[in-house]
Amino acid sequence: MLETYLQNIKPLDQTAMQQAQAQWNRIAKPLHSLGRLEDMVIQLAGITGSAALVPRKKAVLIFCADNGIIAENVTQSDNDVTAIVTENFTRGITSVNALSRVCGADVYPVDIGIARDLYCSGLDVRKVAYGTRNFAKEPAMTREEAVQAICTGIQLVKEKKEAGYNLIATGEMGIGNTTTSSAVLTVLTQTPPEQLTGRGAGLSSSGLAHKTEVIQNAIASRKPDRHDILDVLSKVGGLDICGIAGAFLGGAIYRVPIVIDGFISAVAANCAVGLAPLCRDYLYASHCSAEPAGKLALDAIGMHAYLDCNMCLGEGTGAVIGMKLFDFALAAYQEAAGFSEIQLANYEELS
Repeated sequence: MLETYLQNIKPLDQTAMQQAQAQWNRIAKPLHSLGRLEDMVIQLAGITGSAALVPRKKAVLIFCADNGIIAENVTQSDNDVTAIVTENFTRGITSVNALSRVCGADVYPVDIGIARDLYCSGLDVRKVAYGTRNFAKEPAMTREEAVQAICTGIQLVKEKKEAGYNLIATGEMGIGNTTTSSAVLTVLTQTPPEQLTGRGAGLSSSGLAHKTEVIQNAIASRKPDRHDILDVLSKVGGLDICGIAGAFLGGAIYRVPIVIDGFISAVAANCAVGLAPLCRDYLYASHCSAEPAGKLALDAIGMHAYLDCNMCLGEGTGAVIGMKLFDFALAAYQEAAGFSEIQLANYEELS
């Protein structure tokens, strides 16, 4: 089923992109003077297939899942925190809820693998498993579970597009997911884990050293094949990473722009691009996470963040801030006067 989905990914619409560039060139300002905001709109035209762009209706998909690797004492917290914060998403009282209200985005928490059942209004339950297994002892999940989680992310993008959303941000919640993300990126980039592993929610120096050792030993035991994304995800990944990767693929399949959040989302983007390289053109990197591997995760797929706020909260907070940039870019693109309106000659490209 996943292969069938991936066959539907097509390149960006070059004609629409050329038309968007021409529109920018007609606006009464120095050529290219809005920099990457212009690039944002041109890419958006290529994604949607039209240079006549409509306002963005925004959604935040927050993939919530637990990770069995926390049994190795790689975090300060237990998995009760995953459930508590997920419930708080539904109550509208977390940081991402507050930022989303400013941005005009609707928040959709998704239970893709929380270790217990939650009964709260507003939670989209798509549970693949009750958390992953401890990948220090055994594979985190089966290959089939990884595929199911990826396909769940794809399906969610389809549903949100059908509901009228045309800009989607990714977020996550899951104690232990900086450990899974560091393990996945270690395998994919062949970078020593000590260069990629951070303190997460606040480990001590000795805790960080232990976390790094756990990742290194687990990779040596599980032997994931870096050329097989599904093998890597199933052996050392997380259900939230799989779901986010699916959302990125869904953006490319259904031609919806998707915004990468921080470190965990960027690792998921590496997985999505590994499965379908064309997927990269449908993604926007919101910010560069303050996690040690935040920039490296983006560099690995040739992406540059729009913002650098020294953030590392996750949940989709950076992606929500990044989504607001679309409002600014589209306002200039659609509302600023053209040279003809103010009776000035157009600027010309000079060599």
